[in-house]
Amino acid sequence: MTIKDLFSFKSERIKVLHFTWFAFFVSFFAWFSMAPLATTMMENMDWLTAEHLAALGICNVVLTIPARIIIGQLLDKWGPRIVFSGLLITMSLPTIVFAFGDTWIQLMISRLVLGSIGASFVIGIRMVAEWFPPKHVGFAEGIYGGWGNFGSAAAAILLPWLALTVFAGDNGYRYALAFTGVVCFLYGILYYFVVRDTPKGKKLVRPKRTAALEVSSWGDLIQLMIWTLPLGGAVAISAWRLEGLGFISKPILYVVYTVILIVLFYQLYTILKINIPILKKGVPKEDRYKFRNVVALNSTYFANFGAELAIVSMLPMFFQLTFSLSAAQAGLIASSFAFVNLLARPLGGMLSDRLGSRRKVMLVYMIGISIGLLLMGFINSSWPLAFAVAITIITSMFIQGAEGATFAVIPLIKKRITGQIAGMSGAYGNVGSTVYLTLYTFVSAQQFFFLLATGAIISFIICYFMLDEPKNSFAENYYLTEEELVEANQIVAPVRKSM
Repeated sequence: MTIKDLFSFKSERIKVLHFTWFAFFVSFFAWFSMAPLATTMMENMDWLTAEHLAALGICNVVLTIPARIIIGQLLDKWGPRIVFSGLLITMSLPTIVFAFGDTWIQLMISRLVLGSIGASFVIGIRMVAEWFPPKHVGFAEGIYGGWGNFGSAAAAILLPWLALTVFAGDNGYRYALAFTGVVCFLYGILYYFVVRDTPKGKKLVRPKRTAALEVSSWGDLIQLMIWTLPLGGAVAISAWRLEGLGFISKPILYVVYTVILIVLFYQLYTILKINIPILKKGVPKEDRYKFRNVVALNSTYFANFGAELAIVSMLPMFFQLTFSLSAAQAGLIASSFAFVNLLARPLGGMLSDRLGSRRKVMLVYMIGISIGLLLMGFINSSWPLAFAVAITIITSMFIQGAEGATFAVIPLIKKRITGQIAGMSGAYGNVGSTVYLTLYTFVSAQQFFFLLATGAIISFIICYFMLDEPKNSFAENYYLTEEELVEANQIVAPVRKSM
């Protein structure tokens, strides 16, 4: 697939791609609506402080981690069309509640619930994989992720203008925030009617069980349980940060810890309940996959998307203080990180499609991230500003290109559980940002970049030893078992003669 093909609107698969990346765009437009209007909110609500906004920022992401796991399960069970539409329509409610909230409880709870919309990313990964063959899936997923992710930048550009110019008045910011919820609601309805889960003649291949990820060996079962634990740990870190800011008490914090432990134990129990019978029966050789590939991609998304979210949060202040810039100048430079997404993520997917080895492309990207972040750690006021900006943009190209390369591989690991795999790897991106931003409170900006580089190097090592080249990487069709091919209507079930 080429860039020219993106404008072939007579093609149904291209229409689905455009409708789907825009659904992701809409979700990010609503999810990141608070930041560009934060100062306006403080001016209009006398009691709202910078500490309140910091707490709301934590609330905005804390439920994204479990939501991505849950959405991945629902996605494999019900299909992307219903789940994407349902998520957008449902999340319009907390968006509007937040817009017109006047108390801390209203703002905190609505923002906490709205964080679940960040799971929308996972849905489109499965939808795009259903419509594009392995040889083109990287570029298509890159377009989906890169263009959809730009919704956060669109919010930063459009919402202040809407609040101050279009709606105006003391409540202009409220109507601007509510506008994002209305867009979610309307587009959720539209999406349901304009797309379908699979091309005509094919059915969605669903896993037999969606309560937990299926594995193929006892060793993989142990790995799955181990890699489930940090998902709860990241939520616990967010709660700890809220307690440190004074927004929840010690007793409430312990209650939260207890709930997290109960949920984790239940999830581990479910993993065992689903997989022990499967493993005792034995997994047919043709139906097996190696969980170590999921581990490798969890690590890459931790290291690249986690780093992206962390850097975006601190980069404006870093440039402002290092080079004595105005807030506007520093913000403009930092915004280049988001704008690069439009090109870098599709490029990562395209290179994964075209260079003959998805594994090698992933490894090169992780090395590039490591070198770029190491160089950023040496940036100081003696550097020419233009050189510092150039290094930042190049590093951003590698980080976001690696995100595209990651999700060029995920649909190829095990087709019928793509939603769950994408959910887990996507959640690890948020785990990465939580861990990195927590560490940032203890180190200098330069040391922080070295920490990010260390994470990328560790991911490179994990990928080098654990990531395999997927089956059918560049084929016309995904690798499916005979049973799955029958379910997808791609072959006719063989007639078995009775003896």
